[in-house]
Amino acid sequence: MAKPIDQIHAPVMLERCIEVLGESLAGKPAFMIDGTLGLGGHSEAFLERFPQLTLIGIDRDTNALRLAGERLARFKDRIHLVHAVYDEISEVLEDLDIAGVDAILLDLGVSSMQLDEADRGFAYSYEAPLDMRMDTSRGITAAEVVNTYGEAELARIFKEYGEERYAKPVAKAIVAQRVNTAFVNSTDLTALISKVIPFIPGKSTGHPAKRVFQALRIEVNGELEVLTRTMPAAIEALNLGGRILVLAYHSLEDRIVKQALSAASTSSAPLDLPIELPEHAPILKLVVKGAEQASASEIQENPRAASVRLRAAQKIRNAA
Repeated sequence: MAKPIDQIHAPVMLERCIEVLGESLAGKPAFMIDGTLGLGGHSEAFLERFPQLTLIGIDRDTNALRLAGERLARFKDRIHLVHAVYDEISEVLEDLDIAGVDAILLDLGVSSMQLDEADRGFAYSYEAPLDMRMDTSRGITAAEVVNTYGEAELARIFKEYGEERYAKPVAKAIVAQRVNTAFVNSTDLTALISKVIPFIPGKSTGHPAKRVFQALRIEVNGELEVLTRTMPAAIEALNLGGRILVLAYHSLEDRIVKQALSAASTSSAPLDLPIELPEHAPILKLVVKGAEQASASEIQENPRAASVRLRAAQKIRNAA
């Protein structure tokens, strides 16, 4: 029997998200974007806590949109669910004729549902087609990447996106094996990786295939490029006083978020300028010091919160 939706999706750092973003939502009609709707766990909680809130839920996964729609059906007059990628925030708001929003939540990375669905190919522990697309209606699959990319390009992806120290040997082994047999499913690739990457008791952490699978998922979905485009678009979409909160799960995502928020919260005035002109003033102010992590108790209850980093900022000036 399938698990109820609220049992397969535990929203990460939910109370902290509500505390931080609630400052710009409480006691008034407000708009919020959940740019990574998933199964709607965060959105459901916000809609319950803030009765004057209208939510725009964005997701590239049509199955997630369907399931979230069922979960949020009782809020049907206060939600807009949109099939899009979160770097299309500007276009989504324009289509809805909404000028700006008071809060934006981005919970990055692959969702619990996608990891747990064996036929999606995200997990190395299940035999499944090498797909890994969050939107199965478009884009290249992980199988296409593994079977067609050159050795140097595969090594670059594994090194940059997976931070895999054995990137070159893995890429070389993939290219050698696919000459005779194309990679079709996740277990074929996992078996090869496990032969190349040594497991050293007491030193190795996690499955040998973990970083390579992460790298393939990032490449297939263009995650870092999408996030790089999203951050300025999200900041622009905020109303004055609005807040943005991002949950990142690996260092590459967190670095992009950190740089974007830091740049927008820093004066752009030349160092030798005697006074700061209004157009050089920061657009954001950081409302969380550094990156916050989940508590030990939450990690115990929800192991997928172990790697999360939360960053947030508030818009204090509209750009010229």
